[in-house]
Amino acid sequence: MAERAEPTERAEPGTGPEAGPAPLESVAWVRVRDGRLLAVRTRGRDAFYLPGGKLEPGEDGPRALARELSEELGLAAAAMSESFVIEDEAHGQGGRRLRMTCYTGKADGDPVPGREIAEVAWLTAAEADRCAPALRQVLHRLVAEGRVRPA
Repeated sequence: MAERAEPTERAEPGTGPEAGPAPLESVAWVRVRDGRLLAVRTRGRDAFYLPGGKLEPGEDGPRALARELSEELGLAAAAMSESFVIEDEAHGQGGRRLRMTCYTGKADGDPVPGREIAEVAWLTAAEADRCAPALRQVLHRLVAEGRVRPA
């Protein structure tokens, strides 16, 4: 079972007197190579995100992730394992919360930007200012684990 990352000094989604809409649920692929984390920037957006996206009706996490990796990066996903969950603000969504289930695993091929992807990058924590809030949490976590370079 995936472990849950603690949100950074924020109330749990859906609690308190100002509980808003349910958090956006998404899946993401955590792929590290040579101390750098794979990230994508979609067309029309200013920040980097992990490859992945929202589940479609009837999909489970691994199926949704396989579809997203194919669409976004032209990759064929192999066995994916749920690794951890990040909760944070959904970038560009007016303060709405995000619950992102992160997976690790292999995918065949080299990432090539699909039609909705403007840029693919391999990031270190020094580039966290270019990332959406949830991706910043992932970068800091992976640095603490010694998997991603701090700079």
